[in-house]
Amino acid sequence: MGFEDTNMRNGRALSDQWADSVVVRPRATEQHITLHKRLVLGFAISILTLIIVTVIAITLSVSFERCAAESSGTLAGNGSSNKSSQSRDRSISHRESEDGQQPWRHLRLPATLRPRHYDLRLSVYMDNFTFSGEVNIEFECVNSTKFIVLHTDRLEVNKVQVYSDSKKTGVMRIHRRFYHQPNQVYVIALHREMKPLRTYKINITFEAQIENELLGFFRSSYMLYGERRYLAVTQFSPTHARKAFPCFDEPIYKATFRVSLRHESSYQSLSNMPVEASTSDEDAWVTNHFSRTPRMSTYYLAWAVCNFTYREAVTDNGVVIRLYARPDAIQSGSGDYALHITKRLLQFYQDYFQVKYSLPKLDLLAVPKHPYAAMENWGLSVFVEQKILLDPDVSSFSYQMELTMVVVHEICHQEKQRFLTDVLHEVMLLDGLAHSHPISQQVFKATDIDRVFDWIAYKKGAALIRMLANVMGQQAFQRGLNDYLVTHMYRNAARDDLWNKFSEAMQREGKDINITEVMDRWTLQMGYPVVTISKNDSLDNTVTISQEHFVYDTDAKIRNPELFNKSFQWQIPLTLTVGNSSHISTENTIWVSNRTETHRVGHMDGETWLLGNINQTGYFRVNYDLHNWRLLIQQLMTNPTIISVGNRAGLIDDVFNLARAGYLPQNIPLQIISYLSQESELLPWHAASRALYQLDKLLDRTEDHSLFSDYVLKQVAPKYHKMGWPTTSSDGSFAQAAYQSQELQREVIMLACSFGNKHCHRQAVSLISDWISSNKNRIPPNVRDIVYCTGVSLMDEDVWEFIWMKFHSSTAVSEKKILLEALTCSDNIYLLNRLLNLSLSSDMVPDQDVIDVIIHVARNPLGRHLAWRYFREKWDILNSRYEEALFMNSKLISGVTEFLNTETEMNELKEFILTCGGAAAPAFARALEIIQANIKWLALFEHQFYQWLRKAPGG
Repeated sequence: MGFEDTNMRNGRALSDQWADSVVVRPRATEQHITLHKRLVLGFAISILTLIIVTVIAITLSVSFERCAAESSGTLAGNGSSNKSSQSRDRSISHRESEDGQQPWRHLRLPATLRPRHYDLRLSVYMDNFTFSGEVNIEFECVNSTKFIVLHTDRLEVNKVQVYSDSKKTGVMRIHRRFYHQPNQVYVIALHREMKPLRTYKINITFEAQIENELLGFFRSSYMLYGERRYLAVTQFSPTHARKAFPCFDEPIYKATFRVSLRHESSYQSLSNMPVEASTSDEDAWVTNHFSRTPRMSTYYLAWAVCNFTYREAVTDNGVVIRLYARPDAIQSGSGDYALHITKRLLQFYQDYFQVKYSLPKLDLLAVPKHPYAAMENWGLSVFVEQKILLDPDVSSFSYQMELTMVVVHEICHQEKQRFLTDVLHEVMLLDGLAHSHPISQQVFKATDIDRVFDWIAYKKGAALIRMLANVMGQQAFQRGLNDYLVTHMYRNAARDDLWNKFSEAMQREGKDINITEVMDRWTLQMGYPVVTISKNDSLDNTVTISQEHFVYDTDAKIRNPELFNKSFQWQIPLTLTVGNSSHISTENTIWVSNRTETHRVGHMDGETWLLGNINQTGYFRVNYDLHNWRLLIQQLMTNPTIISVGNRAGLIDDVFNLARAGYLPQNIPLQIISYLSQESELLPWHAASRALYQLDKLLDRTEDHSLFSDYVLKQVAPKYHKMGWPTTSSDGSFAQAAYQSQELQREVIMLACSFGNKHCHRQAVSLISDWISSNKNRIPPNVRDIVYCTGVSLMDEDVWEFIWMKFHSSTAVSEKKILLEALTCSDNIYLLNRLLNLSLSSDMVPDQDVIDVIIHVARNPLGRHLAWRYFREKWDILNSRYEEALFMNSKLISGVTEFLNTETEMNELKEFILTCGGAAAPAFARALEIIQANIKWLALFEHQFYQWLRKAPGG
């Protein structure tokens, strides 16, 4: 379809003159943060997360509760599997029942057997999306038993044979075999016992579907030159290897693996290790035999069958790094940045951890859909495309930035700053709910394990590790971490193993801190404290420091007394400093262990302010007496640089959230942002943006909303007019600027356009009009999402259709994402409804992007009710698609409900939960708590909030 035929409809085209005369509506449009430059940090953080997650998953252990008395479940077949044995499986022998020998009823596998090695051979049929397999498992008998209990899920088991490796070798007689669905285990009962310290082998043949979902061994697709192509890839963490082959699918059962993949020769296959040998059949099929892996858990095993091409790089010590992606993405250079930065990051982490990367290769696989941003399979890390592919023509600055980052330490410095807003501030929003949970918690069945691996586990875990590193000092922290990794290499470890190594590292430096005692308070309790620091009236330079559990909805403590009757208390490493208009003292660390304590600090007078949690290294919020808040605001207004960038961002985040929870009057956060016109650093602006957008969504359906948007614009306008828009040169290229400067410019423009600045709107409309008229996209990459959204919001249906056409034809991953999100900005209910229906029924929108479309429509004030209704009407379809990918289900539920704030909407949610809660019940409980807090805030503080705005200077 030619562009020239579609850029004009009804005989008219858009012009700059039309753009200049557009009537600007003062409604705040939606914030659409896209990948472009953030991919630079996003990918680096993803690589860092792969390592942090490994530490967290091992050390912050998740334990099953053994329930020997669990009520008996039916011995149902596994789908259509095990047909030949179903009749004999219906009964359990009387003698076994009497002896209580039913290990398949326990939630954990019996500890009687220990796997040593898997030899796994699969034939993959991409024409009908099925696979067949054969696995030989060598295992050791630890305690005498007649039972082999393995995990399987959705596998049709065909043949089973058990062999003894003792002197009397041969096939062992099987008494019976059956599938026990409640615990997803397959049971083989032998006629005679296996003996301790002997090794045995079991051979199982099986077959299954390559599912069209997001876990186990699943399929995905993409378009290439007008043709749909398919691939199949695995996602086994945390408990989904059992969907691909029978195995001991618990992290404790480590073993080595040798994988062989047979498939049509038009496909290629990848796994954790390099291909050792390859053989071809006469029927144009190929079998790749992969090298034996190191000893590892089942959830780290991975493979893929695809038509991808790759680029490669080699580290100084010979590790081959390859990035596999769609051929057009590789050809365009979209994977080059990730490939080059991985090479440098791998070297950095080897230096930091003092542990050599032990595999000969590292493959990075970019797939169209995946339940998570990435999965750190050893030797084959899988990423969703949007998190690893960087389109040079869309994100030129980020792409060029790679050339200037000659050392990884620069990236790590930027990571350190963005960690505050992108990790710490984000997870504290979740962990401030009464329906939060500890990092380390018990689960009661296998299907609960996915629920544990949420942002609280990942991001809070990373935040606590950061806090601990600051307490210990980098040298001691690195030493303890290195000792831990070397000691437990290829072995299982418990949470206390890491804490003990850190305690030993501290003792070597003459510091006697029991890290286990400190960290257990943070990992075994949910939530975090708010630390309140108050000056005493006496002249002895003392302050009173208190701690309490921070919860947004304090009424939750009344509604759930059984949850809050515990003594929530933490050992808090509070860093504290004092300062005035011209000087700030050296920080001191005070350990706060009691609910209320008194401490002497440096010299203070009436103009001296206190500042706690320096650079927000601690995982807690800090509150002060009102006089101290006023002194801090005055300091920011007169000379903000006395306070560090991290603390300026931290003050903004804390003050908005403390006011939201009712700890502070509502005018304090509004007063603190009045200094922003003097702020020249990105981080405080980013913290302010996040808080203001949240508040905007809470208020955007109130009668006096314009009072708030006008006040925000007043604070933003000086910076907006000073910085202006990105400029283009005569040849149409975009002028480059320093990273921080360009990101700050983007943040300010987004605020200006979102809150209704007329100049910003005119500029956006002019840019998009020029694009439509000329078919040349001269919109600077770092503001394209803002321009697209603003244009769709302000202009007519023609613009929406133009953006939809561009989305349809684009092959650039990040460009498609921002085009799709821009479509959700429309004021036209018909178009929003059309988009919702197309996203769910059309193959053009990837599965994980469907969720983003619904969420972004819900963030549009005019689409909020529409998205909420659509979510309920299509829940059965959505839930069946994402049911086991609880992480995605939770994201959808949160995104659709987080800005609902009326009694009617709350009652609609309550009614919906009664019939549709199910496995998503915890996510719905959090959603209900947030809506209740929204309603409560509006009831208690809306009048006070607007009353102050009416009286504010220039308000």
